Amino acid sequence: HGDARGFFSETWNSRALRAEGIDIAFVQDNASLSADPGTLRGLHYQAPPHAQTKLVSCAQGGILDVVVDVRRGSPTFGQNFGVELSFENGLQLLVPKGCLHGFLTRVENTVVTYKVDDFYSADADGAVHWASCGIDWGLDGTPVLSDKDEVAPAFDAFDSPFVWEAA
Repeated sequence: HGDARGFFSETWNSRALRAEGIDIAFVQDNASLSADPGTLRGLHYQAPPHAQTKLVSCAQGGILDVVVDVRRGSPTFGQNFGVELSFENGLQLLVPKGCLHGFLTRVENTVVTYKVDDFYSADADGAVHWASCGIDWGLDGTPVLSDKDEVAPAFDAFDSPFVWEAA
C-alpha cells in the first residue's frame, strides 16, 4: 500500500500461509547484504536433524533465487528451479527441507531476508558447488564468491543426507 510517504507491505502472514496448506513454525530471521552485483551465495543446505525450510524475500535490489532438489528418491531429484525476486516484484520463494539453495545478485547493495524453521548449526552446514548442477545463472564472467562456496564439492560427489517422503 503506497502513498506520499512511501509504502507499507506485509511480508509474512502465518494465517495466509496456513490457508494455502503451509503451516511452518519459523524460529529465526536472517538477512544478508551483498555489495556487488554478480555476488553468488550457495548452493547451501543444512543437514538433518537441523534441516531448514526457508522463506526467502528480497528486501532491496534483486536476485535470481534457485533451489535444487537433493532428496534421494524424489521424482524431481537433481532438478533446479529459479525465480527472480526483487524489492519491486515482492515475490517470495519457499525452499523446502532437502533442497539446495542459492542466489545471484542482480544489482548492488542487495538485501535478502529469509525466515527459517530451525536454528543455524555449524555441524550441519554444507554446500555444493554452484556450477555443478546445470543451473543457467545468466552470468557474464565469474561471480563474487566466498571461500566456502568456491571450494564446495561438485554435485556428482555430493552424498545427499536427504530422503524424499511422499505426502
